[in-house]
Amino acid sequence: MRQGKVLGVERRRRWSDEKKLAILGKVGLSGRTVADVAREEDLTRQHIYQWRQELRRKGIWPRSEETVFLPVDLSPVLEPELRSAVEAPESAVEIVLRNGRRLLCSGGIEDHYLARLIRLVETA
Repeated sequence: MRQGKVLGVERRRRWSDEKKLAILGKVGLSGRTVADVAREEDLTRQHIYQWRQELRRKGIWPRSEETVFLPVDLSPVLEPELRSAVEAPESAVEIVLRNGRRLLCSGGIEDHYLARLIRLVETA
C-alpha cells in the first residue's frame, strides 16, 4: 500500500459576517480596489465578490439604502480661449446602474471618465 505526504498547511478559514463586512468596507477607501484589499487580507478577489453576493442575499449588504455622494472633480483646466467654446449649455443625463444606484452627469462628460466613474460606483 502506498503512503502519501500532505505538503503545506490547510488554508480553509471561516469568516463571520461582521468580519466580511469589515473587509468589504475597505474597498474604495483611499482609492483601494478589490485587488488591493484582497492582497492585504490574503484573499482572492473572488472571495470579495462572492461575499458581496452572499451578504446581499442575506439582506446585510449594502448596509443602508441611503444615497452616498462621493466628491469627484472631472473638469479639465482649460485655456481661456477654449473655455468659451466649451461652456455651451449641456443637458443632464441620469444613469441607473445594475445595483440600483443612480448617476447624474452632464451630457458632455468624456467616455473614458464616464466608464471609470461607473466602475467606481458599481464597486463601491
